Order: sequence, then structure tokens, then C-alpha cells
Amino acid sequence: MAAVAELRSAAVRARPTRLPDRGTERLLADWARTQATNVERHLGALRPFSWAEFGDPATGPSRAHLVAVNETMSGLREPLYDATRAVRRAAEAAAAQPDSRRLQALLVAKSRSQRWVRDTERLWDFYLELFNQRQSTFAPWLVAADRIALDCYQYAYLGIGRWRSIPTPPPFCYLEPSHGPATSRRGIPLQRLSNRLNPFPLIQLPFHRLVNPWTLGAVLHEVSHNLQNDLGLAKAIPMQVAARLTELGLPPAVVSIWVRWNRETFADLAGLLLGGPLIVGSLFDVIARDQRQTMKFRRSAVHPVPYLRGKLSIELLARMGFAKRAEQYAGAWRAMYPRAELPGAPRELLAGASRAIPAVVDAMCFTSYPSLGNRSLSQVLRFESKEQRMIEEAAGRLADGVSPGVVPERFLIGAVRYALEQRMAPPRRLVRFFMEELGRRAR
Repeated sequence: MAAVAELRSAAVRARPTRLPDRGTERLLADWARTQATNVERHLGALRPFSWAEFGDPATGPSRAHLVAVNETMSGLREPLYDATRAVRRAAEAAAAQPDSRRLQALLVAKSRSQRWVRDTERLWDFYLELFNQRQSTFAPWLVAADRIALDCYQYAYLGIGRWRSIPTPPPFCYLEPSHGPATSRRGIPLQRLSNRLNPFPLIQLPFHRLVNPWTLGAVLHEVSHNLQNDLGLAKAIPMQVAARLTELGLPPAVVSIWVRWNRETFADLAGLLLGGPLIVGSLFDVIARDQRQTMKFRRSAVHPVPYLRGKLSIELLARMGFAKRAEQYAGAWRAMYPRAELPGAPRELLAGASRAIPAVVDAMCFTSYPSLGNRSLSQVLRFESKEQRMIEEAAGRLADGVSPGVVPERFLIGAVRYALEQRMAPPRRLVRFFMEELGRRAR
């Protein structure tokens, strides 16, 4: 009997209930159609981006960036379009006969469409904010960073020993004042994109780096994160590091720490190969803090202990043929940190660092990899004394306010830093000519 009573109760709940009040019916009919109109207009507003709407094409997003973003959004717009049509059908049915069953169907369709609207709008808003930065006073600075990132990619792909498909679009830089430099790699799902795959590398730069271009070694570092993936080294590098350190007899726990640090270590070392000796100074700008911060070991951190990061770059600099400059940086590092200790770290980490650091540098930079056409990273990103002479000559030209010539964009970071350190011109003048030169090349 209880089961029969339950079925009767369910039947009563499912039975449509007409509202007897004609005024209420009219109000509900109007409201139902308004819901469909709202969703349709929202869909229309979340339109694809066009090339002409972000100001000067020389500073705005490229056509390739816009196509990639619009294709990403299309994956959300199509189900949103279907959901919008479902809302219109449900709204017309409810307007014709606004009983409880049809109204419930409308509310369900509306809720479903709102979920798609929320996801689509989140992605649309993210790119709208990024692209609108290219209409602001920050546009020349961001274009300068774009040019440096593009030059890094072009040089890397010209240096590999076999053909690889050219990735597109190139990296896109944007301003994020409240955070440090960071990157979102191509092809990984991002929460801020509603877990859609990121269509091109994004490089996040804080305001203080852009106003001090001699600290833009950060661009080379973040680009190198993307190169590790795009050049097919994401798995090969940590495997090679693990093998080398295991051969040295280091404890497995210490080996696993160095492997966990592989991405940030690779970005530091590749950035140095891309930009030359003065990038070590740019790195010191970031990692040289008080003793506690620079020596602090964090068990789950992906960055090496800052003290060891400095030593890794000094080791590579010496291997690149800049032994005197490496010794100068090593002396500066010892002067800042005369007593080495890594609180909280396994004892073997610091004890074995003198053996691990050369092995890690050799594994990452002086070992041949099939994905590089059986070349090493130092062969692909070759930097020798003649490149440093080029940087120093460009520094003098920047200080004089004339074109530095055919110097690659990535070298301008070292050039402006060299000019600053040698006091060739006031900082404001150097910044102005640095930005002018890179902005001119973008036109």
C-alpha cells in the first residue's frame, strides 16, 4: 500500500499545474521570453575577436594569436549555441502555456545555458584583458618582451640539427603587477581557460621587470620553459639528470630533489645560453636575498635553493668559455654568502653539490639529444666571446641613442645591462632607447 501511495504522490507532483490568474500567466509568459533573449544576447556578445579592435596592429595581438583564441572559444560557443536554442524552445513553450512542468523545463534549460555562459565568458574575459593591455601605455614594453621571446624561438629552431615543425603562435607577454614572472606552456589545460588547452605560450611579467629592462633575463628564463617542451626535452632532461647523478653514487633522495628541480634549472641554464654572461647578473637580482631566504630549502619546491641556482649558472658560464667572468661572479657569491648551509635539507644535498652541479650542467647543456638533431643544447644555443663583443658594442650604441644595428633582440637585455653597469648613460635614457629600438622592430 505504501508503494501505491508513493506512486500516486509522484503522479501528483508531475502533473502540470496551470495558474488561474490571467495576469500572472501574462507576467510569466513575458518573463519566459526574456530569459531566452538574455541568453541569446549573451551568446552574441561573446563573439570571436577581430584583428581591428585592439588598436595599432603593430602592438596588438597577431592574427595567429587571434585565430588560436577564437578556435579555442569555438569549442565552448558550439555547446553554448545549442543550449541557447534549447532555452528559446523551452521559453516559447512556457510562454504559450505557463504551467509548472513547462516552467521547470525552462529553468533547467536556463541553468544549463548559464553554466556554458560562465565558462565561455571566463575564457573570453581573460583574453580580452590581455589583448586590451596592448592599447595601453604598456604596449611598447610588452611588444619589446614579445620580440625578445620570438627571437629566442627563432634562434633555437635554426640551431637544431634536424627539421622540427615550427610551433605557432609565438609567445605572448602580458603584465601581471601583483605576481612574479611566470609562464603557461602551450598545450596544457588551464583553469582560467575553463580547463581548455592553452593555445600558445603566455609569459607573465611584473611591472618592476618591465621598467628595469636589464632584469628581463626573466623573459629568457620563461621562454626556456616553453622551449624545453617544444624541443622535445621535457622527459629526456630529467631522465639524463637522474642517470648522471645516480652514476655519481648520490643517494636516491638527493637525486630525486635534483630531478624535481630540472625544469627551473633548465630555464636558468638555457636563458644564460640565450643571453650570455650578463644574464647571471639578472639572475642575481632575483635570488640574492638575505642569508635565510637564499639558503632556505623547501622540500616540495620546484626551484633549486637560490644559493645553488647561483652556483649552477656560474658553472655553466665557465663551461661556455667565460672563465674570468665566472670567477668574478663566484667571488661575488662567496662574498655575499661566506658560510654555506641549507637548513632543513638532507645533509648529502650540500655535501654532494660540488659533484652534482657539474654533472647537472653537463647533462642539460653538453649532452646530445635526438630531438635536437643529436646536438647538445650548448650547440643549439651557441654563445661565444664574439657574441659578447656584439653585446658590448650594442651597449655603446644604446647609450648614444643610435640604432644598435643587426644585434639579435635577446642580446639587447645584456646590452642595456652592460651600459647600466658601466654607467654609459642614465637609466632613464637607456630604458627609452631600449624600448624605442624593440618597438621600431615590431613595425
